[in-house]
Amino acid sequence: MIKYVIVASLFLIMGCKDVKKTNENINNPSTENKEVNNVKGEAEAAQNWLKSSIINYFKADMDQQKIMQDITTKNYYEYKTDATNVDMDVDGSLSLKEFQQKWGNKYNTKYAGINTGFLISAQDWTNIEVKKCELDAISGDEAFVFDVELVDDGSKEVFKRKIGVVKKDNKFLIADVIEKD
Repeated sequence: MIKYVIVASLFLIMGCKDVKKTNENINNPSTENKEVNNVKGEAEAAQNWLKSSIINYFKADMDQQKIMQDITTKNYYEYKTDATNVDMDVDGSLSLKEFQQKWGNKYNTKYAGINTGFLISAQDWTNIEVKKCELDAISGDEAFVFDVELVDDGSKEVFKRKIGVVKKDNKFLIADVIEKD
C-alpha cells in the first residue's frame, strides 16, 4: 500500500512540474518564438525593400546599370550581365555553352533570362508596377524567396519571377531571379 502511495505521489509531483512548465511557456515567450518573430520581421523588411527597389529601378531615368549593381549581389550582377550578353557581339560575351559552364554550379542557368534585361524580358516598357510580392520561402534567417509579378501598364504584360533576397552587411540584396517566361 505504501508502495502505491509513493508511486502515486511521484506521478502527482511530476504532473505538477509539467503543468508549471506549460504555464511558464505560455506566460514567457520562448527563445524559439522570438527567433521566429525576428525572421518574420526580417522577411517583411526584405519584402518592403524588394518592392521599393524594383519600383526605383524602373523609375530611374539614367544609369539603371548602376542601380542594378547596387541592389544585387556581386555574383548575381556578373551572372545576369553575362546572361544578357550571351552570343552578343560585345567584349567579354560568352557563348551559351561557356555561360552554362561558368555559372552552372552556382545558378540554374535554364532560368537566367538569356538575352533579356534585368527583372523583365521586354525591351521597352511603359510603367512597371509590382502587382504581387509574397514570401514563398525562408532559408536560414537571412535568405528569402519571393513570388513576384511585375506588370507593364502599357502593354499589360505580366512578368512572373521568383526573386531570392539575402541580407549582407546589414542590407538586403537580390541574389537570384528565376525567369520562367
